[in-house]
Parts: sequence; structure tokens; C-alpha cells
Amino acid sequence: MPKLVPDTGPQRVIAASNLVNTMGSGLYLTAGVLYFTQAVHLPAGQVGLGLGAAGLVSLVVGIGAGHLADRREARGVYAVTLVVRAAATGGFLFADRLWLFVVAVCAATAAQAAGLAARSPIIRRHGGDRPQEFRAYLRAVTNVGISLGALLAGWAVQVGTLTAYQLLVIGNTVAFAASAAVLVLLPPVPPVPAAGGPRWIALRDRPYLLITAIDGVMAIQFKVLTVAVPLWLVGATRAPHWLIAGTMLVNTVIVIGLQVRASRGIDSPAAGGRAYRRAGVAFLVSCALVSLAAGTPEWAAATLLLTAVVVHTVGELWHSGAGFEISFALAPEHATGQYLGVFGLGAGLAEGFGPALLIGLCIGWGRPGWYVTGALFALTGLAAPFAVRWAQRTRLTGEVATGGALTPSATPAPPAPAKPLTAVRRGGS
Repeated sequence: MPKLVPDTGPQRVIAASNLVNTMGSGLYLTAGVLYFTQAVHLPAGQVGLGLGAAGLVSLVVGIGAGHLADRREARGVYAVTLVVRAAATGGFLFADRLWLFVVAVCAATAAQAAGLAARSPIIRRHGGDRPQEFRAYLRAVTNVGISLGALLAGWAVQVGTLTAYQLLVIGNTVAFAASAAVLVLLPPVPPVPAAGGPRWIALRDRPYLLITAIDGVMAIQFKVLTVAVPLWLVGATRAPHWLIAGTMLVNTVIVIGLQVRASRGIDSPAAGGRAYRRAGVAFLVSCALVSLAAGTPEWAAATLLLTAVVVHTVGELWHSGAGFEISFALAPEHATGQYLGVFGLGAGLAEGFGPALLIGLCIGWGRPGWYVTGALFALTGLAAPFAVRWAQRTRLTGEVATGGALTPSATPAPPAPAKPLTAVRRGGS
């Protein structure tokens, strides 16, 4: 019988910290923009400008924070990022002018990106023989936390008063600070001694950079359900508008229930490359189904959209599992944080440019745009196995490609297969 929590104490601490952290994220993701536009009364254009600037800042910070976590005590670095995020989020209460808003949101977003990179050495240290699988477990926990945070944020949105929104910000701040406090229970993570060669080895590892770019293109899929599908449902189909919440609920339940189970079979970089390929095909099928919902009766549109969401979410499970496996397996132990910081660049770029791309293709162009979007995912997925094989060749020969020169790689051999991590109770994730 699968268990709800991991077996080891450190993994439980990490999971608990992650749950509290992502409850705060759920509060912000649900009502953060509404707080600045409805409660603080900043123009929506200025809010969008500030969020864009924050996204660009976060792209740079992640690599540096990951490198610092490699060279210092990773638990402390990660805790500092959470404290900074809590302080910056608390600053939202005073961000009644554009420059104050930009400073606060840039600091909060940068701390979030830094935290994701700094946490990577912790996951590698305490994640067991298969840290990739533990990372999949944390993704299921993340969806639980965000869902709980979203429910709490719904109260603030429904009430709609300044006090309600301020309580939401305070709750957000407390969640991040509490997440940092939980880490006191985690054993320290001593730094791994640096190997010889360039300091910023991840930025010189061309196969890894190519895989990062591939994952970045695939990561645009995360915006399909939150940006493109809602706009398409409202503007081009007869489906009931409440189905927007229904599609997100279906996606969240499947991810919580099946992410760990889907990731178990992705146990090598080669398997990760094949999972990327399967994910691309799933996204192509899903996009085609969404496009067909236009012009159909209400029941048919709802059926097509829900089916598309299920297919899309299966692809999302494969895509996430592939990213967990490849990003860790191809990263040398002495530079885990730096490599995972670089890998986060792809998702960061997708976060910044994905919505505009999807709106232009799927909403602006219409049905052909959905086919083009699906084809983009499918072709990118087809390229992944070739990129993975290139990366594996450089490691099998004891070398990594670095800016035209070859230098010794410190990438360790893949760990031996281990007993699978126990899963979340609902559906095995």
C-alpha cells in the first residue's frame, strides 16, 4: 500500500517545508495580480511590466544561487532565499507606487528562482538513491500546496476588500517564513569539493544547454491550460465557463495522483529522452482536440476539452518526469545547484514568453495556430533523444563539450536502480 509521506526523516522535513512554501505560492498565484490591480489600484499595464522585469531578473539569479549552494552549506542558502522571499512579499503591503512594486516583486521572484536552484543539492543529498523520483514526489506535494493556497485565496477574492487582500499578503509572508523555519529540522548539507576545470562549467556544457533549450520549449505547455485554453473556451466555444475551473481541477488531481508513478519508469537519460518524445506527441493530440471544440454543441465542446486536458496532463507527467531525470542524471555532483540553475533557464524563458506566443498562435490565428503549437511540441520532443545521446557520449568518454574545447567531466556514473519511493496515496503519486 503506497504511503502518503516518505520514509526518511530528512525527506519528510523537505516535503513539509515544500508544502508550506507552495501554500504561499498558491495564495499569490491565485490573487497576487488582483491584489495589485484591485486593492493597490496599480494600472494593469504597470503590473505586467513589473512582472516581466521580475522574470528577467530571476533568470540570472538562479545560476548564481545554485553555484553558491554547491560551494556553501545548501540548507542555509535555501533558507536565506525563503527568508528574503518572505520579506519581499511582506513589502507588497507598502508597494503603492510603481517603483516600490517593481523592487518588491523583483526581489520576491528572484528569491523564488534562487530557492529552486539552491534546493537541488539538498534533494540530491537527502533524496535517496533516486533523487529524481523524490523530486517527482515533491511535484505532487507542490500541487497539493498550491491547491490549498488557492482555496484560501478564493476567500479574499470573494470578499474583495483591502483588508481581505492584506490578510492574504500576510498569510503569504508567514507561509514562506514558516517554510524556512521548518528547515531547522533538516541535517546540514556539506558542500561537495569542487573539481578542476572552469568554475561555470554548466554554461560551457553545450549538450546540457541544448537539452535546457528543448525543455524550455516544452515548458510552454504549462501555459496552455492556464492561458490558451481559458481564452479559447470563452471566445471560441460553447462550453460552459465554469469548465475553466474544471479543467484545472482535472489537471491537478491527475498530477497529484500519478506524477510519482509516471516518473518511476523514467529511470535513465535515454528513458527521459523517450519520455520527452511521448510528451510531444501527447501535446500535439491535445492541441488538435482543443481546436476541434470550436463550433461544436456545448456537450461536444465540453467533452473534447476535458479529453484534451486529460491527454495534455499525461504529456505533462512525461515531460516533468523526463526533466527530473535528465537534469539530475547529467549534472555532476559537485555542481548540482549550478546545473539545475541553468536548467531552470528554459522554464524561466517559457514563463516569460510562453503566454504571448500562445495568445498569438492559438487565439490570434485560431484553429491553425493550435496545430502549429502542437507541431512545435511534437518536433521538439522528437529532438530530445538525439540531444540526450550527444550528452551521454560526452560523459562516456569522460569529457564535456565546453565552448569548442574539451575538458574532463566530473559527472558521476548513474546510480544503481533502487527501491522505488513510496507514493502519494491518491492514484500512486
